[in-house]
Amino acid sequence: MTGQPSPAQFAAIGQGYSKDAGNSQSLQADAYTRAEWFAADQQKILAKSWQWLCHVEKLREPGAYVTAEIAGQPVAAVRGRDGELRAFYNVCKHRAHELLSGEGSTTRIMCPYHAWVYKLDGQLVRAPETEHLANFSTGDICLDQVQVEEFAGFIYVNLDPSAPPLRKQSGDLETEIRHWAPDIDRLTFGHRLTYDIKSNWKNVVDNFLECYHCPTAHKDFCDLVDMDTYKVTTHGIYSSHMADAGKSANSAYDVSNATVRTHAVWWLWPTTCLMRYPGRSSMIVLNIIPVGPDRTLETYDFFLETPDPTEGELDAIRYLDEVLQVEDISLVESVQRGMNTPAFTQGRIVNDPTGSGKSEHAVHHFHGLVLDAYAQAAP
Repeated sequence: MTGQPSPAQFAAIGQGYSKDAGNSQSLQADAYTRAEWFAADQQKILAKSWQWLCHVEKLREPGAYVTAEIAGQPVAAVRGRDGELRAFYNVCKHRAHELLSGEGSTTRIMCPYHAWVYKLDGQLVRAPETEHLANFSTGDICLDQVQVEEFAGFIYVNLDPSAPPLRKQSGDLETEIRHWAPDIDRLTFGHRLTYDIKSNWKNVVDNFLECYHCPTAHKDFCDLVDMDTYKVTTHGIYSSHMADAGKSANSAYDVSNATVRTHAVWWLWPTTCLMRYPGRSSMIVLNIIPVGPDRTLETYDFFLETPDPTEGELDAIRYLDEVLQVEDISLVESVQRGMNTPAFTQGRIVNDPTGSGKSEHAVHHFHGLVLDAYAQAAP
């Protein structure tokens, strides 16, 4: 495993950053490029924070399960016969084989290697050919649990057993989401887009958190929403990004008959982005999945009023896939290449005290959370 940064590196990584967004440099390039900082991200940020898993609809019924990799670790969430939602490391206690794959429904958890069988609460109930073993009882063996929480229509997991509940950490976030998306629990999966990006995950988050680049790089988007109304507010471990829908025709997609007239977006530390674009009622979840110092996966899941997107929603999906994402991926991959040169160490945060979308104060807020995590991890 790649080693953690040295004490000297921990001491130096925050240089140039100020708590005053109007007098601050950005996070240093080493945090985006060096393997030891990616290891710190995996162990001290991703493995200690709440990570998005799925919409509640996937785990409503007893026996329903979903698997994922969280901070490099295999995890499975399961709805028990007793109605309780639980999550486990997706690892057999016999020889460490993965237990479940993908998603679906089951009445038991059986290892495909040696057929050890666990109940949906994680308790081992059968282990073939073990009756002659000394000091062995199935009742002594249970899968290792992981924290799991239903929050604002979605399921999140946290590998840190001591982490406070997401509902407690996130302040008024659920209230905000349910105000703008009161039907969020009733939405259903409609479409997924996936991307493999040659950039550090923090560059992807940085880019999401500011619209300073929008007038230059996203001209269609600047017609889709009214940029004069775009406001960004930071709170604790999340930020809110709000704007009215544009009032005239735009080249992104048609919103003339939209029932949702507000562009309401939230970023939740560290890798979850929730988006309610103008149109019919919906919620788009951008899940940012760090893979390496210079590689990030993304999934865009579209949750809609009906499983089949309308013509307008198909236009919105095409716009996001063929225009907006093409533009953003080009930007963050270029930034990653630039950060790997000796020409860049860090840059100035551009701050508008009024909270305009064309400001980088939410990026500065994110960098502060990153540096706080690094400070807690410092030897």
